[in-house]
Amino acid sequence: MTDELDIYRRQGMGGSMGLGVAPAVVVVDFVRGFADPEHFGGGNIGPAIARTAELLALARSRGWPVAHTRVVYADDGSDAGAFALKATGLAKLTETSPLSQILPEVAPVPGELVLRKRQASAFFGTELAGWLAFRRVDTLLVAGCTTSGCVRATVVDSCSHNFRTVVVTDCVGDRALGPHEANLFDMGQKYADLMSLEELRTRNLASAVS
Repeated sequence: MTDELDIYRRQGMGGSMGLGVAPAVVVVDFVRGFADPEHFGGGNIGPAIARTAELLALARSRGWPVAHTRVVYADDGSDAGAFALKATGLAKLTETSPLSQILPEVAPVPGELVLRKRQASAFFGTELAGWLAFRRVDTLLVAGCTTSGCVRATVVDSCSHNFRTVVVTDCVGDRALGPHEANLFDMGQKYADLMSLEELRTRNLASAVS
């Protein structure tokens, strides 16, 4: 790994974006289906959900904007696209399906945005970018699942929208640890800063200004 890191460093990878002054949190797809290994869960998703409940408590105490996402398809699949062809089980995530409901321990409270999406990224085909810009957010803290899928897609798009982007490492999970660890490494080299929840607590991130 040391030799590999040297390659990245020589090529100018792995720099720090740093934290801005106006953070927000996006929680990607922590719904019942992704908490259940019989459907889309497994790996370290369960512990990540528990830690995200703590992240949300911190965000709410500071008044940071919070957005949540759900994957939601029409009952007849009429709005499904290529993503649902590759991952056919996603078609089960309809508006009223128990599998598509946000878990109680990380459920939104009044004033938090809930986005419905049909693709991997929380930004694609949603109002997330505009919602963040209106609130003058400059730093996006990302939690959710899966690390190698919808979290990664959200992180790449967040960077593309020029938000300082932080993956809260113990608040993201995947159904397998190999993809989780590989994608954390890659995102940390190219698209985001990596920070645990405890590291985040120690940073001097301001409370929201009303």
